[in-house]
Amino acid sequence: MAISGDILRSYRAPRMVLRERMAGERREGRALVYLMIACALIFVAQWPRLARQAHLSPEVPFDALLAGALFGWMFLAPLFFYGIGALLGMVLKLLRRGADAFAARLALFWALLAASPLVLAQGLVAAFAGPGALSVATGLVVIAVFLAILLAGLAEALEARQGAA
Repeated sequence: MAISGDILRSYRAPRMVLRERMAGERREGRALVYLMIACALIFVAQWPRLARQAHLSPEVPFDALLAGALFGWMFLAPLFFYGIGALLGMVLKLLRRGADAFAARLALFWALLAASPLVLAQGLVAAFAGPGALSVATGLVVIAVFLAILLAGLAEALEARQGAA
């Protein structure tokens, strides 16, 4: 199935989607693609907010704000998320012997990709509504969905490894 369909299915049945993703060929390149697409979508989600910020505060031009967001989301964030993935892999190994670090990274990167459409919506809310309760509420929804998909993916990674052992 297409990735966009799997993203939508992740909101209803995240464990099933992760199970299917983990059952395929284990390639780090595929996990990296998920991460880079998620970071690119999150970078694009920043544009409306940055345009508003540049319009309201012209001291820093829009191009400079965009360049900073590009550097942060496309160069620094992948390194950060690989570090988080390594920490999650270590935690899984502590929780259960023989747990899989690749599955932990895949669960993290997929959760980030699955939550990225909501980040796009949150970016629009932040641009139109500005800072305030609505922006905070949509941000909390994004975080809750991300964590729900991540925790379901980590649970599936532990269960799949236990079934394989």
